Amino acid sequence: MQQPHISAYRGRRIHMVGIGGSSMSGLAEMLARDGFMVAGTNRDEGYTLSHLRGLGIEARAGHHPDMVEGAALLVYSAAIPEEDPERQQAFALGIPQMERAVLLGELMAGHNQQVCIAGTHGKTTTSGMLAQALFALGADPTVHIGGSLDAIGGSVRAGGKGFFVAEACEFNRSFLHMPVTMALLLNIEEDHLDTYGDMAHVEEAYGQFLAQLPKDGVIIVHGEDPRALRVARAAGREVLTFGLDSRSDYQISGLGYDASGHAAFVLMHGGKALCHAALQVRGIYNALHAAAALVAVHRLGLDVVKAAQALGAFTGVHRRFEHTGMVQGMAMYHDYGHNPAEMQAAVGMAAMQGKRVIAVMQPHTFSRVKSLFDAYLTCTSEADITLVTDIYAAREKDPGDIHSRQLVKGMRANGLSAFLTPTFDDVEHWLLAHGKPGDLVITMGCGNINLLNIQMQQQEDQKLLAQGRRNDGD
Repeated sequence: MQQPHISAYRGRRIHMVGIGGSSMSGLAEMLARDGFMVAGTNRDEGYTLSHLRGLGIEARAGHHPDMVEGAALLVYSAAIPEEDPERQQAFALGIPQMERAVLLGELMAGHNQQVCIAGTHGKTTTSGMLAQALFALGADPTVHIGGSLDAIGGSVRAGGKGFFVAEACEFNRSFLHMPVTMALLLNIEEDHLDTYGDMAHVEEAYGQFLAQLPKDGVIIVHGEDPRALRVARAAGREVLTFGLDSRSDYQISGLGYDASGHAAFVLMHGGKALCHAALQVRGIYNALHAAAALVAVHRLGLDVVKAAQALGAFTGVHRRFEHTGMVQGMAMYHDYGHNPAEMQAAVGMAAMQGKRVIAVMQPHTFSRVKSLFDAYLTCTSEADITLVTDIYAAREKDPGDIHSRQLVKGMRANGLSAFLTPTFDDVEHWLLAHGKPGDLVITMGCGNINLLNIQMQQQEDQKLLAQGRRNDGD
C-alpha cells in the first residue's frame, strides 16, 4: 500500500527521531511553518534542540517512546535503525514511518526549479553561497541546507515556488529521492564505503541521481575532478564545466588571495569576463564553490554580476571554518569536515593564515576510519600539531578492532606531531598547557566536537569576568 503524501498529514502531529540533525532540524522548521504539528527526539542535548524549542517545537534529548503515541507519522533519518525504541513503538502502534530523504523529496516537488548540490564535500558551503546569491537577487528561493546561514536566518527558508535549493546527500543513497532540474556536481571521492562497498558503486549511485534530471536538465560539474566529469558526461544531459583549466566552459582566472587567504578571481565564459568575485572566505576550495554557484546563477539567466557582489558578503555557513572565539590568546575555529579530504581542506585554509596550527580531529564512525584509514594519517600534514580524540560512533557500535591510538601511531610514522587526547577535557588540558598566544586551533568533525569550542570559550569568559570583578574591587 502506497504511503500518503506528506500533505495528507497537515494539521496532525509528526514525530521526528533524530530531530537535532542538520537536515532533520531544518525539515522540522519547514513543517512547523507550513501548518504541521511537530515534535521529536535527539540523542544529545544541544543548541539545535534549544532553537527548535524556541520555535514552539517539543524537542527532547534521549529516547522517549511515549512521545510516539498519538502521532500520525514518524519521520526518521537514515542513521536511525529499526531497533530504535521509538521506531519500535511506531511499529507496535501501526503508525506509518517515512525516511528523511523521502520527506525532503516530497517537499521539493512542485517547485519550478530544483537545484541540487551534490558531491563528497563542499555541498553545504556551495548551497549556502547559491542561496545567498538568489536571495540577494530577489529570486525568493526555498532553501534546505545542512548548516545555519545568517543570510537566510538558519538552515531553511520558505520562499516561493520558483527555486528550491537543496543539498543532495549521497549517504544511504538519499539523493535518489530528490527531484532535480539542475545538478551541481562538485567532486566524487572515497566516502560512505560502508554504504557502497567500493567506488564503482559510488559512481553508479551518482549516475542514478543524475539520471533523474529531465532530458533538458543541466549538470554543472568541476571539470578537473575525473570521476565527477566521467559520471556527468555519461548521464546524457547538458554538461557545463567549471574550474581553473582554460578548457573549462567557465574558467576561474586570476585567482589570488589577500594576506588572510581570502580568495578573489574573475569568472570567464566564452573568452569574456562575466564577473569579479572577492570573497570573505579562504582558499581554493571556496573559490571553486563560489564559481559553481555563479555558473548556476548565469545558467538560470540571472544577474551574475550582482550575484558575485552578494558572494562578497558571504562569511560562511556556521560550522564551516567558523571562528568561535579566543581562548588564552589562541584563535579558535571549528569545521564540520569529517572525512580526510574535508579535513585536509580545512587545515589548508588554516595554514594560509601564517600561524602555528593545532588541528583537533574527532574521527567520525568506525567504518569510515577503517575504510579511509591511510588517508587520515596524512590529511593534517599542514598542521604543526594534531590532537586526536576518541572516534565518534554516531550510528555505529564499537567493533573493538579500531581505535584512535592506531591513527596517532600511523600519523607519527608519517612524520606528524600527533597526540592522543581521548576526551574533550584531555584536549582542553593539552591546549591550555601547550598552546601559545597567536596559535590557530581548529576542531574538526561532524559529531559533537563543536561543543569543545563552546566549553573552552565559556570557561575563558568566566575567567575574564572573574578577573574583571577582581580588578573592579581593587
